Amino acid sequence: NDASDHQIVSPNNVVQAGVYQHVALTYDRPSGTALLYVNGVVKRMYGLLEKQFRDTFDRASSMKGRAGENLLILLERRLDNVVFRSGYATSRAEARQLVKHGHFRIDGHKVKTPSLLVKAGMKLSLRERSTKIERVSGALEALEGKSVPQWLEVDKESKQSVVKQLPVREDITLPIDEQLIVELYSR
Repeated sequence: NDASDHQIVSPNNVVQAGVYQHVALTYDRPSGTALLYVNGVVKRMYGLLEKQFRDTFDRASSMKGRAGENLLILLERRLDNVVFRSGYATSRAEARQLVKHGHFRIDGHKVKTPSLLVKAGMKLSLRERSTKIERVSGALEALEGKSVPQWLEVDKESKQSVVKQLPVREDITLPIDEQLIVELYSR
């Protein structure tokens, strides 16, 4: 078997490996294994443990709309993910550490909670003393050629981001079939 035989797990196992092939390479697997596999991939991407992930899923299930879409939207709204998507960090793990160390403010208030859910209109800014951090500067420079999600507005000069609107499923380009996660947790 060569690399062209690898596929990303989806209901029909037909999506070819792409951006996340280093994470989601697999062969056809039995249904139960595929469900666990996709669940693990998403948890690793967002850096969550089972308890945090399950709590987020339960919250998504209790919201109006489709549970799978709500789950991905809640994961995208987490502060550590917003810091990553805004380009202040090169990974979600690095973003989580920056948040935990108090390098960011939301609407002028210092925050240290990576799981905080942002809302439309919130303004995220790098604290003044944190603007000299080499890793943040490097990450912002690396952002030059990359695109920021439409639901975020980033001003690199003032090191501020604004959540213009809440993300919708179409804004999340990760190759994830969220329905498999719903099926796993609905058992």
